Amino acid sequence: MKSAVMNIMILLVLSACAIPLSAHHSFAMFEMTKDVTFEGTVVEYRWENPHSHIILKVDGGPNAGTWDVEGGSTAIMGRQGWSRVTYKAGDKATLIGHPMRDGSKGVSLFYALMPDGKRLYHDIARPNSEGATSAAK
Repeated sequence: MKSAVMNIMILLVLSACAIPLSAHHSFAMFEMTKDVTFEGTVVEYRWENPHSHIILKVDGGPNAGTWDVEGGSTAIMGRQGWSRVTYKAGDKATLIGHPMRDGSKGVSLFYALMPDGKRLYHDIARPNSEGATSAAK
């Protein structure tokens, strides 16, 4: 009897450990080879984990609509210069990202182009002179 109870407890602990791992997704849903520029107005900026989000309203053009732009974690983005006050509702924003493969209005953020011309990347990936990305040194 003790053995059966112990086996059930071990199974429960292992199952609980696996739940957070299965909750995270890959980037396979995004068209990672396609960089698209989205210019619009910030509807909402959520500085949260596991991913920050910028809800951007784009008026007119081929990208018209409201987009959910997914960034990295607050820790990773914070090291790139982002903060909880980078954007607020009503701010104009230019975001470059990788759209969803299925055409839905979701984007994986590559970088934001700030009014002063500075690029704020969502992680440590940087384009090299040939246009490919690599980790920053």
